[in-house]
Amino acid sequence: MEEYWWRVCHQAGSATVVHVDLSPCAFRERYAASLLNTVEQMHCQRLRSARRKREFSLCRAALRAVVCHRLDCLNRDLSFGLSRYGKPFALVSGTRAPVSFNLSHSGLHGLIAVDRAGRIGVDVEVRLPRPDLWGTVRTIMTPLEARTLSKFPQSEKDHQLYRIWTLKEAIAKAVGMGFSLDLTGFSIPAAMLDGMRTCKFRSPHDPSVQWRLEDLGNTLYAAALVLELSQDSFGPS
Repeated sequence: MEEYWWRVCHQAGSATVVHVDLSPCAFRERYAASLLNTVEQMHCQRLRSARRKREFSLCRAALRAVVCHRLDCLNRDLSFGLSRYGKPFALVSGTRAPVSFNLSHSGLHGLIAVDRAGRIGVDVEVRLPRPDLWGTVRTIMTPLEARTLSKFPQSEKDHQLYRIWTLKEAIAKAVGMGFSLDLTGFSIPAAMLDGMRTCKFRSPHDPSVQWRLEDLGNTLYAAALVLELSQDSFGPS
């Protein structure tokens, strides 16, 4: 796969995570728009701000390239449908394709995660100062998470809040319920609260399924990846 404004930044088993550079660039934006189908181009034109148009076209064109590469199909044959909760899925020549993907963007950074048919979720948040940041605690955190956060020095609290936020959002997106899922109804695994970068866990929403959770954060942004595991994925629990 040729790399343009996207590049592979992480590999987890059969799953690939791609970073998308959302910096303004007229040439990239024109080329990205040319890769979109008619429905996508019309949607992009309806967006009011130049920033939102850029984010949509660059992310959607990169998603198309990544999914086409995974499925070995032509861009013109690829389209997307939406699940009950608004999560997109891929269609090749009108038939649902055996691939799972998720996308998130914040600031100048986008992340695309793609895998086999198992469910997947990814989230990214640029750590910017926000006046309402601590109000978020009441809307996404359990008492356990809030207590854990309170133990950090003031200088680290924002960093840790963004970390917990992306871990929880990635779980919600992988489960497939997105914003309809009450984030205060579950805690991230204790191992992750204790600072681990990755762990396996079972969600209270479906205890029969095992998941892998990874902290992908770096100095530029907070980010997380969640994968639904098959029985033989990544070795024993």
